Amino acid sequence: MYIYDSVKKTKLPFEPIKEGEVSIYVCGPTVYDDAHLGHARSSLAFDLLSRTLKALGYKVTMAKNFTDIDDKIIKKVEETGKSMEEITSFYIERYLEEMQALGVQRADLEPKATESLHAIESMIQKLVDKDCAYIANSGDVYFDTSKDPHYGEISHRVAEDEDALSRVEHTDEKRNPKDFALWKACKGNDDICFDAPFSSGRPGWHIECSAMIEKYFKGSSQYSIDIHGGGADLLFPHHENEAAQSRCATGHELAKYWMHNGFVQINGEKMSKSLGNSFFLKDALKVYDGEILRYYLNSVHYRNDFNFNEEDLLTAKKRLDKLYRLKKRVSPGKGSVVNKAFKKALLDAMSDDLNISIALAAIDEMVANTNDALDANPKNKALKKETLANIEFIDTLLGFGSKEPFTYFQIGVDEALKEKIETLLAERTTAKKAKNFERSDAIRDELIAMGISIMDTADGTVWEKA
Repeated sequence: MYIYDSVKKTKLPFEPIKEGEVSIYVCGPTVYDDAHLGHARSSLAFDLLSRTLKALGYKVTMAKNFTDIDDKIIKKVEETGKSMEEITSFYIERYLEEMQALGVQRADLEPKATESLHAIESMIQKLVDKDCAYIANSGDVYFDTSKDPHYGEISHRVAEDEDALSRVEHTDEKRNPKDFALWKACKGNDDICFDAPFSSGRPGWHIECSAMIEKYFKGSSQYSIDIHGGGADLLFPHHENEAAQSRCATGHELAKYWMHNGFVQINGEKMSKSLGNSFFLKDALKVYDGEILRYYLNSVHYRNDFNFNEEDLLTAKKRLDKLYRLKKRVSPGKGSVVNKAFKKALLDAMSDDLNISIALAAIDEMVANTNDALDANPKNKALKKETLANIEFIDTLLGFGSKEPFTYFQIGVDEALKEKIETLLAERTTAKKAKNFERSDAIRDELIAMGISIMDTADGTVWEKA
């Protein structure tokens, strides 16, 4: 397994801290609003990573946190009059439902900041005791970046790009501009406060992940976890600051490998709420099936920026259609054993820093070759069983191909039309039982005219949108 390390900026052989085991921590959402396509892209990228490592035989422990204390959440509380727990619980539940629709496997650990306050306070106190952090007169606590000689080595931006500092909050209480808040004291009419030795307040964003990693992962004397991941926008300041405070608090590095997925753009424009083009996942799922979205969003290598547009999505769907048409051709039945060469081709591709393009090309080749072989010998039962096993492995590794073919090809048919189709099929069944073949044939022709094809099976009549 080779992965691209964002810090070293090169592809490296993956060598876990503990043989046969992998610890992964992915920065999850701040739960004050609905998830957007950027959240989906990151979740899908690290879902592929987890699936690949499992397929290679590793025992994977994946953690994805929920930031449920944040200034944006507090602002939402003020705007809505709802409690912080009401807001965060609602968006966590919706996020998990949408990730399930995309076929994203649940993380093994889903820590929340509100459940980790003791760990957060403990890490801050440790940094204060080591003189790596200082308590301001206001009660705010700041990390002193001058005490970490390696600060800037994660993002490679701080020293060479002073514009990057514009993303760090400025205040006269700081010893230097790069210092960042570990704890924010409550001021004025703040209602959401937590008692701590430093002051009554709430944790800063960056400290949450570092504390939760130390709480849930033991790591080694060199690293806390194997892989730390997230979107490319988190590289600075979030991951830079996480690495610094963890390094100073624990005496070792936070992660052995750092991985980041690219941005999502809509028709070439970077997705940003300030640009007014944020594409919420809930809206996408109203129009497109989750598996089709998964296939499309995974069709571009995770490190590349993704340009979301409907034309490319429909092209991706047609590619996925071919797999399901093959599945329909070899169904029903049970799979046998995955073709060794095909399995190796997929694992080799995904072991090369999740090279999805080569993996999808291998699937396309399998589909084309199998169709050719079935054209030559339609009754090849062994090939049909092997093909079903191949598709099952695709689902295990890449997360698509699990649907029944006729169910898949009903995607996009609205409920009113479905009801009409089922009514016509029931009438056709009654006509056939009464040996009224003229009427049953007329119903079949009516369905064909509607763009619906049907097939009579031992379990009844199935249909699909042609």
